[in-house]
Amino acid sequence: MNYSKKIILLLTATLMLNACVTTKKLTYLQSEAAAPQAGEITSVTPAAYRVLPYDNLFIRVVTPDPKVSEMFNTLPVTTYSINMTEQTADVVSYPVDGNGDIILPYIGRVSVAGKTLGEITVEVEKELKEMVKDPAVTVKMVNNYVSLLGEVKNPGKYPVYKDRLTIFQALAMANDLTDFSNRQKIQLIRPTASGNIIKEFSLNDILIMSSEAYYVMPNDVIYVKPMKGRIFRLNEFPYSLMLSTVTTFVLILNVVK
Repeated sequence: MNYSKKIILLLTATLMLNACVTTKKLTYLQSEAAAPQAGEITSVTPAAYRVLPYDNLFIRVVTPDPKVSEMFNTLPVTTYSINMTEQTADVVSYPVDGNGDIILPYIGRVSVAGKTLGEITVEVEKELKEMVKDPAVTVKMVNNYVSLLGEVKNPGKYPVYKDRLTIFQALAMANDLTDFSNRQKIQLIRPTASGNIIKEFSLNDILIMSSEAYYVMPNDVIYVKPMKGRIFRLNEFPYSLMLSTVTTFVLILNVVK
C-alpha cells in the first residue's frame, strides 16, 4: 500500500471515530454489576413545592350559597385554563408579593410564602369559616413551568399540568436530548427560599430514580451540556466534502510526482 492510500485511510478512520458516539454514552438508566436493578430501586416521594415570593396562585372558594361564593371569587373560574399565559397570570390569579403575602377579598393579607398548597388551603378555609359556613377551597399554582435548555431537540419553556413530573417526562416535552448531549452532566437549577441551587446528575445512572432530582419542581431550569470538546455539530459537519478535498489533493500530488 502506497503512502497516499495510507493517508486517505487514516483520515477516513479519524473522521469516522470523531463522528461516532458510543451506545454507552447514549443509553439511559444503566446499572453496574454491583448496582441494583430497576425493580430494586427505592422510590422517592417528591417533596411538596413551597410557594415563593412572586409566584401566582389560583384560589377558588365554594360554599353552599352560590351568591356567597361569588363574593370571594373575584376571578371567574373560566379564566383558569390550560391556555393561560405568563402575560395574563397576574390578571387571573393572586400574585404573591415580595413579602410572601397575597390579598384575598374580605379577608385581607394571608402569608403564603414557604407553605405548600395544602397548607395554604387549610389556612384560607380556617379564615373563611369565621365568615361563612362549610367553605371548600381549591388552591393551584399558575406559574408552573419547566425550562429546558442546551442540548435538547426543542429547547424552551413548557407548562406543567401535573403534580409529579419526572425528569424523563420533562425531557420528552422537548423531544428528548440530541445525540451529542452530555448525559453524564445534567444540571438542574432550582429556586428556593434561600436562593437558587444547582444539582448535577447523570441520566445514564439508574440511581437517578432514587434521587430528589428525579422529580421536577415548578420553575426548574434543566440545562443539558454538550459533550466535552464539541465545538461544532458533528452530525452537520461536511465530512464527505472534506474527504473529497483531501483525496483530490493527494491525487494531484501523485500526478505532480
